[in-house]
Amino acid sequence: MRSTRLDDGGDSTAPDPRPRLRRRFFASLVLIGLLVGMMIGRLTTPEPARLLAVESIGESLLLRFSAPTQYRAQTVDGAYALLLQARGGERDGQLQVDGQRVRWRIQAIGQDLLLNLVALRPLRVQPSERQEEADWVLELRLAPADDLP
Repeated sequence: MRSTRLDDGGDSTAPDPRPRLRRRFFASLVLIGLLVGMMIGRLTTPEPARLLAVESIGESLLLRFSAPTQYRAQTVDGAYALLLQARGGERDGQLQVDGQRVRWRIQAIGQDLLLNLVALRPLRVQPSERQEEADWVLELRLAPADDLP
């Protein structure tokens, strides 16, 4: 004879809801760990160097930065290019080297700065770095190519 109870599926083989909760719990732990790691990484990453000022003094060009920066130079007859790993605004100017005018221009290229020096005669540039108080100074001494040893 048939029972009057409804079959509600309450047998012993019903699926356990705990594995689904476990997956959600571990997924949330992974997500929280990722976010905390990204915040810590952002706090510990040093600020990139910034170009603070450019001064022309005599036959030298002084570049003043907030922190030490790396640079790479390339020389072509009458021109000198310096790629600086720093940030800053675009600037330009000119200076006199041995009676000849030398034009310089700083422009932003992606995350870096490019300094171009252009003269009528080939240039020799001697870079020197030094620390002044809280600033880092890169001095570029310019001379015609035949004057420097």
